[in-house]
Amino acid sequence: MISYYKTMDGTIRKLAACEPGCWVNCVALQEAEVERLLADFSIEPEFIRAAMDEEESSHIDKEDDCTLVILDTPMAEEQGAEVSYTTTPLGIILTEKNVITISTRANPILDEFASGAVKGVQTNLKTRFVLQMMLRIATHFLQHLKQIDKITGAMERELRKSMRNRELIQLMDMQKSLVYFSSSLKANEITMEKIMRGRIIKLYEDDEDLLEDVLIEVKQAIEMSNIYLNILSGTMDAFASIISNNLNIVMKILASITLLISIPTVISGIYGMNVEGLPVPVFWFPVFLAVVCMGGAFVVLKKKDML
Repeated sequence: MISYYKTMDGTIRKLAACEPGCWVNCVALQEAEVERLLADFSIEPEFIRAAMDEEESSHIDKEDDCTLVILDTPMAEEQGAEVSYTTTPLGIILTEKNVITISTRANPILDEFASGAVKGVQTNLKTRFVLQMMLRIATHFLQHLKQIDKITGAMERELRKSMRNRELIQLMDMQKSLVYFSSSLKANEITMEKIMRGRIIKLYEDDEDLLEDVLIEVKQAIEMSNIYLNILSGTMDAFASIISNNLNIVMKILASITLLISIPTVISGIYGMNVEGLPVPVFWFPVFLAVVCMGGAFVVLKKKDML
């Protein structure tokens, strides 16, 4: 799907057709739409293929009058009651008159721009518009990292009173999300530092200030993801040991209870045999003996901290 947006009278509005200075938003392109893009904007086919590749890493490339910037963006995916986080590439192509964004699926960051939720957007100021997208991407990374921290804290509280693997599996998912975020943020940082040099994209003074703000946000997100990842790795190891220890305690208690229950069985089995010479061969004695033996065993096990 291809949509066109342009800032008019201070607000971003959707257009029926492309105009100079507008933003072209492409989501889940079909083959016919790809051909139309190539014909309308004379874009390098390699640029579109790279932007549509789910495994493409963040980088910047320039060919003639077109510049391709690929950035990793954070995505939250709901799976029933659980939420997992991953990253997906966003391709940004700067042509002579337009900014083109290409994504393989709906991106909430682009939806915010299209709905006018981001203030101060000027689609005709191409470089500044791209930098505003970068700032929004960095902000979303920080928001998702805070959500991951809250989810992790809630799981840790559940693990303190649980011996199930469910919470550990959820923590593994959060750890995987943090690994994705950390690697994507580092790749984005390298791309932004290349832009900062001003060799590929011309930067004005205001653009440089905005890009510096973006880099600060990205560096903060990298530091947060690394801290959360280290904490989560240590937490998982600790709680795995706690769960194993809790299981050992339960097995120890069950073994002790089994021992206590076996005492009446042994005594009744002995007195139930058809033999002579058993002491006090009356009904109440084996019951009394079993109770005494169980009481003694209970005291011993309690002192040994087995119960």
